[in-house]
Amino acid sequence: MPKSPTKRRPLTRAALTESAWALFTEKGFHATSISDIVERAGLTRGAFYSNYRDKEELFLALYDIHTDRLLADLDTAAVEPEPGEHPIVQLRERVAGRTPQERQWFLVSMEFTLHAARNPAVAEQLAVHEDRLTQGLTDVLTRTLARAGAQPVVPAGDLARLLIALFEGLTAHQLIHGPTRGLEHLTPHLVHALTTPAPPGTLRPGPDHA
Repeated sequence: MPKSPTKRRPLTRAALTESAWALFTEKGFHATSISDIVERAGLTRGAFYSNYRDKEELFLALYDIHTDRLLADLDTAAVEPEPGEHPIVQLRERVAGRTPQERQWFLVSMEFTLHAARNPAVAEQLAVHEDRLTQGLTDVLTRTLARAGAQPVVPAGDLARLLIALFEGLTAHQLIHGPTRGLEHLTPHLVHALTTPAPPGTLRPGPDHA
């Protein structure tokens, strides 16, 4: 029996996001057309428009997928920290262009950010999704520092926004100058300046509180 439209929708959306991800990383956001996406996915333009309003909405769906994966990865790093290194430095290792896929995502997301900067309506949409990432990172930082017996000296949300800017800047620097000329050695100094030991008696949550 053929699947109903409701049951097909998750499969269709998955095919579109997979196709878009491959094309965005190969050609870039602007150079990829909706026709390219549906052709690679083996679907019709009608299937596209029954799921997404435009290419921007499809990118933002990819943004949320990436956010969910990144936050899950960071939570894993927070629960299983490497000994002898500041927990925020370990989080940076998971974010700042650590893998080829992350570097590809960085290039695509920066292209989209510039596109949004020139289009106020798109910028407003992107801000909502960026705020979701910032809130998720804020939660991860709060739990991570608590486990390490530390706390931020600024509001956790401000620290999250600062770290996102730092991680993105380091990734851009590495892509231009290469890893051998990176500024990673400055990260520990910054994070130590932005955190302090928690007051005595502060509860350190265990994995069950992640």
